[in-house]
Amino acid sequence: MTATAPVRTARRLWSLGLLAAALLALSVCGMVLMSVRGRGGHGSMPHFAKDPVPVACEMVLALQNFITRNVPVFDPAVLTVGLLRAGTLQNIIPETAEFTATVRSFSVATQRILREGARRVCEGIAAAHGLEGDAQYVEIYPPTVNDAVEAEFAAGTVRGLLGDARYRPMPNPMPASEDFSRVLAEVPGAMIMLGACPPDADPLDAPMNHSPYARYDDGVLPDGAAVLAELALRRLAA
Repeated sequence: MTATAPVRTARRLWSLGLLAAALLALSVCGMVLMSVRGRGGHGSMPHFAKDPVPVACEMVLALQNFITRNVPVFDPAVLTVGLLRAGTLQNIIPETAEFTATVRSFSVATQRILREGARRVCEGIAAAHGLEGDAQYVEIYPPTVNDAVEAEFAAGTVRGLLGDARYRPMPNPMPASEDFSRVLAEVPGAMIMLGACPPDADPLDAPMNHSPYARYDDGVLPDGAAVLAELALRRLAA
């Protein structure tokens, strides 16, 4: 049995303590790398250039529409453009623009739709404007899937060590991703999470992971360490 307890900034459910995921815990994750190449020029005369900036912006919006029209509503996906870069000065039309997006879903089938569709949409928009578009899709993480037996073992360990009030089952899978998914693909195990929202913060408003304002309650770490040790002891004694 393998288990992990990463510290997370919590929402209200997580603030209570340890959280065990359902069988499908976290999503599949891929990445779209998009480069748009046009022709640079002066901002006063865009008709002599081929401006990649509005074309890249059109792609960003089109990808959101693509998801709503092509992805099954009961097998959802989320695409977030976290990086959009172009140009050096306000009066210069750049030659290139690029953006990077994460693409998350809960099934391999939907991820395939996203992989093929993102490239088709972006490169098609570039061609429609007479520009060159190069879309690359990179697979990052498979889904994080808990083993049913090991998930129950982890739940019983948490309840036995810390009490029922400190354990909460995850009601739904999260559209986050985790490299622990690769371990679970090879070894039966379960992923558990440790709520670390500071007691003086509202879990509904607390800054999430990757925010420069995120804060964590270090006071939960002894409990996390105790759970990991107890999991190991119970497994060795089994």
